[in-house]
Amino acid sequence: MKVGDLGEFALIEFIADIVGKPSGRDLILGIGDDASIWCTEQATQLGTTDTLVQNVHFTLDTATWRDLGWKALAINISDIAAMGGEPCYALVSLALPSVTDVESIVEFYRGMVELARKFDVDICGGNISSAPVVVINVSVIGKASDIILRRSAALPGDQIAVTGYLGQAAAGRKMLQSRLKFDSETTAFLRAAHLRPYPRVAEGQILVQHGVKAAIDISDGLLSDLSHICKASRVEARVQLDGLPIHPMVKAAFEKESVGLALSGGEDYELLFTAKREIAEQIKGLMLTPVTVIGEIIRGEPGQVTLYNERGRPVEWGKRGWEHFKTIHRFYLRSDEYDCGLS
Repeated sequence: MKVGDLGEFALIEFIADIVGKPSGRDLILGIGDDASIWCTEQATQLGTTDTLVQNVHFTLDTATWRDLGWKALAINISDIAAMGGEPCYALVSLALPSVTDVESIVEFYRGMVELARKFDVDICGGNISSAPVVVINVSVIGKASDIILRRSAALPGDQIAVTGYLGQAAAGRKMLQSRLKFDSETTAFLRAAHLRPYPRVAEGQILVQHGVKAAIDISDGLLSDLSHICKASRVEARVQLDGLPIHPMVKAAFEKESVGLALSGGEDYELLFTAKREIAEQIKGLMLTPVTVIGEIIRGEPGQVTLYNERGRPVEWGKRGWEHFKTIHRFYLRSDEYDCGLS
């Protein structure tokens, strides 16, 4: 059966059965009407939305529908996490070719529901329309305490730190797109890194609880997203290349490219934050996720990020990360120590 055969409203009913009943928190009306209704608590609400377009953000040659469902929700939850919030509700809009298999959409929602249940998120509505390619739009509403992590709160003297590892999502994308062959463990690890990112919600809340003020999630690449913080905060950043947290599997699989992947590969959805040295050290001991200090915020040119090698020498660099409508597709470092290329 095809989506065109089933029709919009029958497909919506199908989806409602898959998603199931609301968790009963404070949702009054979920899937099935023109809008969803929920009661608000006395808390700050957060809202975010993101769009995935076939052959721009993903291809069905390298991603399963179930993976797409997971990832489409994960990247929005990550935005809530980056502000120290708690995700609550999701709205999902799909534009689909009429020849799309209904089973594909079933798998898409199964992947989304799989992640939603891990964070107690209700999928409570959305929209479906026709299109020549698949377009996925997800909006997530969340709540936060009185303190919200912001891009504009970095201060000179702050340490720059990241959760987890960098470059593994881009390594997974490169593996899939180039059909590279690795051992089964490496293949599974890199594939999951690219297609099944895990939002750092608990980590974002720990940052808020321990006095961190500035953060962002790494979606466009470390350098690009760090530049966003520096520009918003009107500060400059120094980053130590030899301090970048790169997973051993990425180093083994991509060796010379691993630094470039870590700097500008994007889609890691780790948290990049700045904090005073004592706070950064305290947080390193509190999180189960690894936390690595990679540099320092200084006074200087707003938005500027300068890389330094282990000898303290500045290293020139090219592409910062992903940006829509730009035609530059290669990242490079010009240095005796690093030979990196990312196509």
